[in-house]
Amino acid sequence: MAAEDNVPQQSTALLELKNIQKWFGGVHALRGIDLTLLPGQVYHLLGENGCGKSTVIKIMSGAHPPTSGEIVLGGRSFAALTPIQSLAAGIETVYQDLSLLPNLTVAENVALNEQLVDANGRLARLFDRKRLTETAERALAVVGLPTDRAFLTTIVSDLPLALRQLIAIARAIATRAKLVIMDEPTTSLTRREVENLILVVERLRSENVSVLFVTHKLDECYRIGGHAVVFRDGQCVAQGPIETYTKQQLAELMTGRSIDAQRYRTGKPLGAELLTVERLDADGVRDVSLSLRRGEILGITGLADSGRNELAMALTGVVPARSGGISIDGKSISVRSPADAIAHGIGYVPEDRLAEGLFLDKSILENEIALIVSRLANSFGVVDRKEGRKIAAQISQDMRLNTKDLDLPVGSLSGGNQQRVLIGRWLSIQPKLLVLHGPTVGVDVGSKDTIYRVIQTLSEAGMGLIIVSDDLPELLQNADRILVMNSGRIIAEMAAELATEDALYRAMLSNTTENAQ
Repeated sequence: MAAEDNVPQQSTALLELKNIQKWFGGVHALRGIDLTLLPGQVYHLLGENGCGKSTVIKIMSGAHPPTSGEIVLGGRSFAALTPIQSLAAGIETVYQDLSLLPNLTVAENVALNEQLVDANGRLARLFDRKRLTETAERALAVVGLPTDRAFLTTIVSDLPLALRQLIAIARAIATRAKLVIMDEPTTSLTRREVENLILVVERLRSENVSVLFVTHKLDECYRIGGHAVVFRDGQCVAQGPIETYTKQQLAELMTGRSIDAQRYRTGKPLGAELLTVERLDADGVRDVSLSLRRGEILGITGLADSGRNELAMALTGVVPARSGGISIDGKSISVRSPADAIAHGIGYVPEDRLAEGLFLDKSILENEIALIVSRLANSFGVVDRKEGRKIAAQISQDMRLNTKDLDLPVGSLSGGNQQRVLIGRWLSIQPKLLVLHGPTVGVDVGSKDTIYRVIQTLSEAGMGLIIVSDDLPELLQNADRILVMNSGRIIAEMAAELATEDALYRAMLSNTTENAQ
């Protein structure tokens, strides 16, 4: 389908991009983008990491100027926008990294933008604390968050990622915006929170607010409806009502190749028992027992407060358990810290790769050997960089990294490549057990396919893997068994090959213990 097919027609555009080009040094990031956004419409900007999605929304929000082209906003033509001009025109952006101020309160993060620009489109200089509180209460209520004083005055850095995601969305709608851009808004949200966000989008649409939804989750796009805008290699390759495309067609448009939505598991026989957990008790975890065999992939899911995240951290020593037993290969072990976990062959890929995982200003090489520096150092503490480079090169090859330049800073890579670097770092310790917390959060469809195939390869080599995720299709495609948690306990166990999304979600909402094998 051509890029101009099925473009919605209406007389007055909210924002137009005309032949937008963007170069970063020798990289041609955007190649003649033409895009028209109309009031009260929902647009789904789709494409692989690195295709130009983030660049184009930064041009809309004034964070980056285009190299050439024209921006038409409110009937006025601009060569580039400043952030203040963008805000004054009613464009609010929720970036993938959320861009919250961690040392400020919830209320301050939500409502400061509303007072940032005065009526003449200039930087405002007066601050109204009462108005800030009222704005925050209104916006938080829309996204289903508490509005009491205790929550309003909580420092944002003290909150879990899922709540921070909703706070960033509340900030975007607090200003009565005309266009809300959401870059991967549901990466850390549970299905229940996603349902609430869909209602928020419907409310914005009914108030004639446009929404640009940047996402890799196609099911959510179909639920919301609207128009698909597909980017590949810096070009817009298709536009049209999303219901006119199948998932398979969209995946092929995004990647340029065919990607099947099949189960990745091969049915290879499992090995001996690797992990045994008996009556584990920790913050958010109550009396949890489970087991895992060599070569097995175990999925663990539940709502945000189910205890699934806390279980992952207890198993890997991030937040040690208070009581209970953990055994590897039949031998009881103590896991009081991540260093203990590493010593026993347990690796942990955290959910938030930007805040908890990667050293973004460091190179791929430095990130991939970070866990084995002491092993590479001689008695004088000098690191054998030649050996380190050899190991990093092999890891990059195993992870199918889309670059051979190990000296590139990780912060310059796409989200999918960043995630592969993070997973690859843990492969450097040659773990027996790898716990993956949201392994494809914020990752495009092509990178997901690559990561899933790497996970299967690791399992076939005899590694035990635990995937902690609220992405139910991810678990159904990759796991052998799925455990469902609620209130800190395991309340259901299902064979992934026979389970369904609906059955898993019903179990997630249940308070009764059941076994659905």
